[in-house]
Amino acid sequence: MQNQHIVCPSCGHKNSAPLAKNRCASCGARVEALADAIATEPDTRFQQDGFNTLWLGIAFVVTAVLTAAIVMGLPMVIRAFDFEGSAGMVIAIPVWFVAGLLVGLISPGKTFLEPVIATFLVAIPTVFFLVRSQTVKTMPVFMYILMAALGILFSLIGSYAGERIQMGPATKPRD
Repeated sequence: MQNQHIVCPSCGHKNSAPLAKNRCASCGARVEALADAIATEPDTRFQQDGFNTLWLGIAFVVTAVLTAAIVMGLPMVIRAFDFEGSAGMVIAIPVWFVAGLLVGLISPGKTFLEPVIATFLVAIPTVFFLVRSQTVKTMPVFMYILMAALGILFSLIGSYAGERIQMGPATKPRD
């Protein structure tokens, strides 16, 4: 007798039948409910399931650590790097993209808002720090705010890309 595999519509993991409590062994999503939702409304595949405060906290820690390490910590270790003022904001944007990408890759289910809100919470002190630390490479405060908004947008793009990579290609519905 051949083992029957049930593919999770959320993460694509091949689960062995029978499922424990109808949940995926990899991500914990309810397999039957997701399969029914995807079968009835295929457009909802890329929509967020719900807001998870745990993943908001994880996204905040990932974003804050990456920002502190690269934008603020790296110039302390390597003196040739000088990320003061506008250069710090130019570096923060790809850092926030990578943070959104990482959270999108590792989070179960669909989490698009959590990295964006975490980036917003990290962007506020980052902007204050970079405005205060500018000496030579100066720019107006509203430009810092615009660049922070651009970084938040790139965080959304990164989290979406991470979720798309995690979900893999769309599965065709069975006839």
